[in-house]
Formats: sequence, structure tokens, C-alpha cells
Amino acid sequence: MTTPRTDDAQGSGRRLRAAAADGVLVALDIDGTLLRTRADVPDVVVAAVAAARRAGHHVVLASGRSLVGVLPVARRLGIDAGWVVTSNGAVVARLDAACPGGYELDTVRTFDVEPVIRRARSLVPAVQVGVEEIGWGYRVTSPFDPAAVNGDQRQVPDAELWEVPATRVILRGEGAARLVEPLRSLGVTPVPAAADWVDVTPRDLSKATALEHVRATVGVAAARTVAVGDGVNDLEMIAWAARGVAMGHAPAVLRDAADEVTGTFDEHGVVAVLRSLVTPAVSARTAGPASGGAARPCAG
Repeated sequence: MTTPRTDDAQGSGRRLRAAAADGVLVALDIDGTLLRTRADVPDVVVAAVAAARRAGHHVVLASGRSLVGVLPVARRLGIDAGWVVTSNGAVVARLDAACPGGYELDTVRTFDVEPVIRRARSLVPAVQVGVEEIGWGYRVTSPFDPAAVNGDQRQVPDAELWEVPATRVILRGEGAARLVEPLRSLGVTPVPAAADWVDVTPRDLSKATALEHVRATVGVAAARTVAVGDGVNDLEMIAWAARGVAMGHAPAVLRDAADEVTGTFDEHGVVAVLRSLVTPAVSARTAGPASGGAARPCAG
């Protein structure tokens, strides 16, 4: 069950359920929300996502993962049309089975990574660096654990790390968390993923900024938005949504910021939220999956 934190949150939930026939935009974090790291999406979650889409809702995956790591999750969930937000908001893609690779890039935000890498190394000399390549993997200073990053890896000299602007840099090493404030002064967005891991993306960027673009493009009212997450990189997304829900195992800072706290991963907390959006008035026989807007040809 979900636990509303205020009466306003309860009212918001009721309004969202009442609007089911018009479609709600449901933003879902992946790791820790839909699946455990290194594991598959449980069948009960797949079924709940499918039911929400049959009810006419727009289910949007919003993840710190790169696009190459999000696509298999979308396929597992049966989402072959719609939108995904990846790399903490740096990349937005429109899913379309008719497009090469099953997607079309919609928005790509990049930045000059050389100052970031140089500053990181000056403060944490042994820091490990990965620079994202959309749809493929990472250029790296040394190989990361394949279970820790999605896609392929290519070890390169420094000049190739920063030869072109990139969507995201990952920094890993003991003491990496203390890089956050020094890097922010460079005009980028550093997000601590763990004590030894920091993701860096362009200025003024988050899952929320990308989701707002998707919301406006799809044409869903701001009052008909839901977001579920479990990490610090979900703070802005939770605040953006009309109904922001934290997983029960989320850190206190996220639970305190949310409108509601649902069950933990083991309690299938995200399933409870999805089921709350499905009403008897919307029949699986009459309502197909939300497509995420009018179909359009892939860019050629």
C-alpha cells in the first residue's frame, strides 16, 4: 500500500484516478524501483505496467542509466512506443518499433567534459572516468565492472575522452563524492550516485527538466503527473510530479520530500502505485496503450 503524507496527497491521488480515461503521465525510475541492479524486472511489475498502459496512461522510464541500458528494460515491459528519459535527463528518446534500433533521439544535451575531468583528477588523482557514447557505451580511462555500466567500453587516451562534447561523465573512486561541489562551480550538474560514484551532466539538468519536455510534447496536464523513485537523483522528479512517490527503502531525504511513501522493492511498492491508477471504468478491451502522442516518421 502507499502511504500519503498529507491530505493534499490523498486528494491528488483521487483526482489522478478520476482522470484515468484521459491518461496520466507516470514517470518510473528503474534501478531500485522496477528492478534490482543486475536482475530482471519481476513479472508482477511487468503486469502492473501493462495494465496501466492499457488504461491509457503514458508510462515513461526515467533513469540515470544510459539509453543502451534503458532499452532492454523497455522491451521487457512491452513498451515499444512512447518516451524514455535517460542519463539523468541528458537524453530523451521516442520509442518506435519502426525506427532503426527501435528509437529516435528527441533531445540530446551535451557539455565540454575536459574541464570536469581535469578538475576531478586534481582533487582525486586516481578517479576512474567514463564518457558516455549514446546508444553504444563508454570511452573509459580503465575498464569498469561490466555489471556497473551499460553497453560496451573502449579504453582510450585522454585526448579521446574529451575530443567531442558528451551527454554524461561518470567518475568513480574513493572520495568521489567530495567532487560534487567543486564540479558544480564549473557550471555542470554533478549527482552523487554512491560514496564512490558521481554522475555529471550539463547545467540545470535533471530527470524533471526532461520529463517536463515530454509532458508538454504529449499534452498531458501538469496536474496529471505521477513519479516513483528511490534515489537522490529522483528528488527533482518527485518534486515535479503532481503526485511524487518515494519507495519505502528510499533514503530519508527522498521520503521526506515525497507526497507519499509506498512499499519497499520487496513489497512491490511501485505495483501499488500503478494499480491505484487503474480504474474499473477503463477496460482493457476498449483502451489501448498510450502511444505518447501522434505517430510521426523517424528522422531520416
